[in-house]
Amino acid sequence: MLDIAFVRPSLPKSGALVLLAHEGEKPSGLWQQADEATGGTIARALEVAEFKGGKDKSVTILAPGAGLSRVIVVGLGKPAEVTDRGLNEAGGTALAALSRDTTAAIAAGTLTPAQAAEVALGAVLKSYRFDRYRTKEKPEDKPKLTKLSVLTGDAAKARSEWERDKAVAEGVFVTRDLVSEPPNVLHPAELAERCKKLTSLGLKVDVLGPKDMQKLGFGALLGVAQGSVNEPRMVVMQWNGASGNGGKKAKEKPIAFVGKGVTFDTGGISIKPAGGMEDMKWDMAGAGTVVGLMAALAGRRAKVDAVGLVGIVENMPSGNAQRPGDVVKSYSGQTIEVINTDAEGRLVLADVLWYTQEKFDPKFMIDLATLTGAIIIGLGHEHAGLFSNDDGLCQKLTAAGLATGEKVWRMPLDDAYDKQIRSEIADMKNIGGRPGGSITAAQFIQRFVNKKPWAHLDIAGMAWSSKDAPCTPKGATAFGVRLLDRLVADHYEG
Repeated sequence: MLDIAFVRPSLPKSGALVLLAHEGEKPSGLWQQADEATGGTIARALEVAEFKGGKDKSVTILAPGAGLSRVIVVGLGKPAEVTDRGLNEAGGTALAALSRDTTAAIAAGTLTPAQAAEVALGAVLKSYRFDRYRTKEKPEDKPKLTKLSVLTGDAAKARSEWERDKAVAEGVFVTRDLVSEPPNVLHPAELAERCKKLTSLGLKVDVLGPKDMQKLGFGALLGVAQGSVNEPRMVVMQWNGASGNGGKKAKEKPIAFVGKGVTFDTGGISIKPAGGMEDMKWDMAGAGTVVGLMAALAGRRAKVDAVGLVGIVENMPSGNAQRPGDVVKSYSGQTIEVINTDAEGRLVLADVLWYTQEKFDPKFMIDLATLTGAIIIGLGHEHAGLFSNDDGLCQKLTAAGLATGEKVWRMPLDDAYDKQIRSEIADMKNIGGRPGGSITAAQFIQRFVNKKPWAHLDIAGMAWSSKDAPCTPKGATAFGVRLLDRLVADHYEG
C-alpha cells in the first residue's frame, strides 16, 4: 500500500507538487509561494488553460522551475459543495498524474484534517495494483511513487483521521486481491483459509466443511457444489465491537452481511458460452466484499456487533454435476426445482441467508452477489441493483452509496413476479424466464429471509471494471466495502 505521511506545509524543493483549488479561490499560502518560486509559471499556465477550479478539472504543468518536476492543480469545485466523495476523487486524480514521480506532495492547507485524510484515501485507492503473477514487467511500467506527503496545518489530527480511512482502504485491498486471484489459486478451501487469517484483526472465524453442511441440510448450496472436485465451504466471521473486543455495550442483535462466493462459474451443465468465461473467476465478488468489509470493521475497531457469512462453491460440469430438472431441499425445508444450473448463486444464498437469520437473529441482513446479467442490461455499470423489504434500510443504503460513489438503485419487489417462479413439482423453481430476470431472482431470495429486514445488492455490473475511474484502476473494484462501511459508521455505531 502507498505510504502516506501527513506533514506541516512547506514548499518542496524537488519532486511533484499537487495543489488543490476551490472554484474561484485566489492563490494564497503554499500555492502563492509555489507560483512566486516558479516565476509566475503556475498562474500563467492556469490562465492559458482557463482553469477556474471546477470539480473534475485538472491541469498538469511540466518542469515549472524551483526544482519541481511538475505541478498538478486539481479542482475541488465550490467550497460549499465539497464532499468526501469529491475529495476522494481529487486524490485519485492526483495519484494518476504522479505515477512517474519518485517523490510527491499534496498541498491540503485549506482543508480540515478529516478532509485531508479523505484526499489521501482517494490516492491510496487509486494506487492499487495486482501484479503478483507478473515476472517480466519492465521497470518503466512500474509506478515509482511509494510515499506521498500530504501537507496540512494540523498534521497530528489528520494522522488520527487517517487511521480509520487506512483501515477501510486495507479492507478494499483485501477484496480486490481476492476478486483478482485466478480460479486455480482461489478455490473454495483457499478462500476459506484467507478468511481465517483475519483472526489477526480480532475477528472470530469459523469454517464449515461439506460434512457440516450436509448434516445441517444445506441441500441447495451442496447441489451447486457437487460437480466440482473442489469441496464447498461456508465461513462465519464475527466482530463484536460493541459488546466485546473492548466494547462496553450489552450483547445485542448483530447486523449481518452475506456474500455469494462462486469461485468459478462455468454454468454447470447449463454451460456458459466460451467467450468471456474467464471473467467468471469474479463470481465470488459478493463474498469478497463481505470479507473486505469485515476486515475494515475490525481494522478500524468499529463499535458495532456484526457477522459476515459467505457461501463458497465452484460450479462445474461433471458426471456428478447437478442436472436441470433436479429437485433439491434447502436448509429452510423448502424445495427447489433446478431448471437452469447457471442460476446457482441464489441457491447458495438461500441456505446461507436462512442459516444467518436462524443462528444470529440479526437486526437486518444485506446480501451481495454478482447474481444476474439482467441487472447490467437494466442499470449498466453505474448502479448496483437494490432490492429490499425495508424502506428505511433502502434509504440508508442509497444515501451511503451517494456519499461514497458506490451508487445503488432500488428495484421493485412484488408478489406478481412470484408467478414466474412457480414450479409444477416443487415449492419453486430457480429461474422465471427472461422478463424481469433480476427481479425474479430477488423474489426467489426473499423466500429465504423469513421476513427479517433485508436488502439484496445485485453487483454484477459493478464488481469488475474495464476502465479506469478516479479511485479505481481497471479490474476488481471492491464495490460495496466503502458503501457498507459508511452505512455502519453513519447509523449503527456509538
